[in-house]
Formats: sequence, C-alpha cells, structure tokens
Amino acid sequence: MAFVATTDAARAKTFYHGLLGLRLVSDEQFALVFDAAGIMLRLQKVKEVRQAQYTALGWSVPDIAAKVEELEKAGVQFERYGLPGQDEKGIWTPPGSTTKVAWFKDPDGNVLSLTQF
Repeated sequence: MAFVATTDAARAKTFYHGLLGLRLVSDEQFALVFDAAGIMLRLQKVKEVRQAQYTALGWSVPDIAAKVEELEKAGVQFERYGLPGQDEKGIWTPPGSTTKVAWFKDPDGNVLSLTQF
C-alpha cells in the first residue's frame, strides 16, 4: 500500500484516474483509493500538503520515452533538474548506467517518477 496526500480530491481524481489512467476503487471520506497495477494507492484527503523534496511514488515502465511523450501530450510537465545526463525531455540516465528516470509532479506538488530499468 502506498500513500500520498491531496487538498483537492476532485482535482486528484482527474489527474490520477483521468490522466494517469489508474483505476479508481473508491472515494471514501478520508481518501481516494486507486489500483496502481495491483498496489493500493491511497490519496489521503488533507487540509495541507507539505511537499517532500524527494520522489513520493514511482512506476516502472518498459519504454520511458514513449510514456513521457504520451503524458506530455496529456498535459504533464516533466521536471528538469540540470543533472548530467538529463535530456531535453527530462529523462535522466545516471552516469555508467542504462537505467532511465523522469520526474513529474501531481497537482499537489508530490514528486512522481517513471523508471525504465
């Protein structure tokens, strides 16, 4: 089970279900519950989100370039941190590795990522 927080359940539902395509399991009093590839994701309904300076959630994808392009077309903006090896799309390849990572934020500022191993 994974947790992140939202101050606006309707906006979060549009992002996680409508844009990212996660299946909404339930809209409860205290959380939105999604199925994230077999893992329960609970978006806690809170009054204030304190943004972490690190990745809160991430997904492994087989083709990161295709997924970044798909999400960009849907309106997702990818973060550019100026890391050596980070390309113009925001996809970072760590030095000496073939792994690729791209980061983006949800409407509450939670940092999310895609990783291709």
